Amino acid sequence: MRILVANDALWGAGGVETYLATLVPALQAAGHEIGVLHDNPAAQTGPQRIAPEGTWRVGVQDEGGPEAAVARVRTFEPDVCFSHNMRPLAVDESLARAWPVVKMMHGHFGTCVSTQKAFSFPNLVECSRTFGPGCLAYYLPRHCGEANPLTIIRKYAWGVTQRSLFSQYRAIVVASQYMRHEYMRAGVAPDAIHAIPLFAPAAGPVTPAEINRPRPIDVLFLGRLTDLKGPDVVVHAAAQAGRRLGRTLSVVFAGEGPLRERLRDLAATHGVNASFPGWVAPPTRDRLLRDAAILAVPSRWPEPFGLVGLEAGVFGTPAVAFDTGGIRDWLRDGINGRLIDPSAGAHGMGDAIAELLAQPTLHAQMCAGARETAAAFTLDSYVSALTPVLAQAAANPVRTA
Repeated sequence: MRILVANDALWGAGGVETYLATLVPALQAAGHEIGVLHDNPAAQTGPQRIAPEGTWRVGVQDEGGPEAAVARVRTFEPDVCFSHNMRPLAVDESLARAWPVVKMMHGHFGTCVSTQKAFSFPNLVECSRTFGPGCLAYYLPRHCGEANPLTIIRKYAWGVTQRSLFSQYRAIVVASQYMRHEYMRAGVAPDAIHAIPLFAPAAGPVTPAEINRPRPIDVLFLGRLTDLKGPDVVVHAAAQAGRRLGRTLSVVFAGEGPLRERLRDLAATHGVNASFPGWVAPPTRDRLLRDAAILAVPSRWPEPFGLVGLEAGVFGTPAVAFDTGGIRDWLRDGINGRLIDPSAGAHGMGDAIAELLAQPTLHAQMCAGARETAAAFTLDSYVSALTPVLAQAAANPVRTA
C-alpha cells in the first residue's frame, strides 16, 4: 500500500513521535510506501524524526495552507491516510474528502473539552461524562483546564469539530480497550473502532542474573511532573513504604513540570531520598529503567495506555500503578506488578511498594513477569494487527464526482 502518515510534528520528543519513528520504518520494511504530511515548520527539530530521510513528505505550512498541502498530496497518490495528532482539523477534513482516512486517537480527542478526562476540584478524579454542551457547566467549577473563557470556547469548538469527523473516518485506532469503550460511548460503531495495544521497545537478551541483580533505585517515576501524573503520590507512598521497611527509600523523578520544586520540598519534609535529573536522553532513560526496583505509575487521569510500563518491562522492572484508563491492558496484578484501586491512594501504593521491596522472591517473580509481558507486545504483532485495518480502508476508495 501507499500510506500517507499525517501528524503535527515531523520531529519531536513526545510519545507520538517516538511511536511513529519506530512504526514508519517497520511499515516500509514490510513493503509499504510511506509519505508524510506534517504541520510544523521543517526547521523544527527534536530527538525523534517520524520518517527516515528520503521519505516523501510535504508540510501544511510550506505554501498555501491545508488545501494547498492536500493538493500536493495528490502527487503521492496514497491508497489510505493514517492520521495522528493533527491540530488543524481542516487537514483531516480535506484528506477525508479525497482518500479513506484511518485515525489514530492518542488521547481523549473529541471526547473531552480539555482532553484530560479529569476533574481537578475538589479532588483530582477521573471524569466519566460523555462529551457535550453540559461539559461547559462543569469546566470552571471543577477546574477542568485553563480558566480562560476564550480558551474554553475554542477548545469546545475544536472538540465538536473533531467529534463531527468520527463518521468520516473509515476506522479509528486506539491503544486500549478502555479507549475503545470511550469512543463507542461517543457514538463510534463497534466495528469501526480497533483497540491495538502499543508495542514495547526492542531490546537485546537480558539474563536472569541481570534482572535479579541489586538495583540502586527503589522507585522510579518517569514522566511530566504534573498533578495529572501524580508524582506527589509517589513521595507519600515512598515515605510510608520507608516507615514499614525501617529505612529511607531512594526515588528518582525523571521529567520536568510545574511540580518540581514542590516535590523537592515534599520529599525533604517526608524523609524521602529523591533526585530530579529532569528529562533524560535515551541511554540515561534506559539505565534508570534498568536500575530501578519498581516503576511507579500513579496517574490520576485515565491513561490512554501507559507505554512507560512496557518500557520498564523490557528491563524486567515491575510496575505499581493505579488502575486508570488503559493501564490494565498491560499490567496484570501479581504477574508484572501491582494494580491499585485509585481510591486506595498513596496508602495503597505505599503498601504495594513495601511488599515488593520486602520480599525478594516475590520481586524476582514479578521482574520475570515484567520481562515476559513486555516481550509479548512486539512491533511485528502491532504491524500485523494494524495492516488489515489500513488495507480494509484502502479497499474502498473515496468516490469523487
